[in-house]
Amino acid sequence: MNDLAVIVLAAGKGVRMRSDLPKVFHEILGEPMLTYVLETVKQLNPQRTYLVVGHKRDLLMDYYKEWPLSFVAQDEQLGTGHAVMQVKPYLDDFTGMVLVLAGDVPLLSAKTLKQLIDFHLKNRSAATDLTAVLADAANYGRIVRQANGEILKIVEKKDATAEELKIKEINTGTFCFDKEALFLALKEVKPENAQKEYYLTDTIEILRKKGLPVYACRAEDPLETLGINTKEELVAVEKILLGRQA
Repeated sequence: MNDLAVIVLAAGKGVRMRSDLPKVFHEILGEPMLTYVLETVKQLNPQRTYLVVGHKRDLLMDYYKEWPLSFVAQDEQLGTGHAVMQVKPYLDDFTGMVLVLAGDVPLLSAKTLKQLIDFHLKNRSAATDLTAVLADAANYGRIVRQANGEILKIVEKKDATAEELKIKEINTGTFCFDKEALFLALKEVKPENAQKEYYLTDTIEILRKKGLPVYACRAEDPLETLGINTKEELVAVEKILLGRQA
């Protein structure tokens, strides 16, 4: 896709993994979880792929040095919005769509990502969030939306009201943006939240307030959107992959 750039976020420490390895470097069936994400990205044939690295970046830069991607450093881990901002200088000459993925969501398929891109284009959206409906929304950000699929805002669990915590539709951390809209919104993101971080999710409400269309595209298979934050979740994803191979 000539008009597609992909940003994969892989800078985090993964404190809850109880290990000093970069979170995305923990293995699933003998491969770092990040490899699953990058293999899926390759199937989209993007014009450019950027891997945002931070904690122990040399490990990742050495391991993926032969891959068709560029490394971008995030020296301080100040949130997902801050991570994406580090890529801005590399995209100054690019016009098109920007797909943002988390490096710790290894089950996502190219089919689902293509559906997200198609939905984004069809709705002429400034930003489209891939969402999922989970029986237990747990620690995920909640989607506050209208019936037609337009999003009002995404609320992180730590900042959600009791009413918002009842919402079962969650943000998966996977987004498709119009490039100009993305960086227009990121300029206005502030770390005014419980984590004191720059949230990429805040771009949704910012774009909406500017009168630009923002949408939720629901994934058909919620299992694909599972993120990994703990060793227990790693084992659960391993079991899903083993089941698929059986």
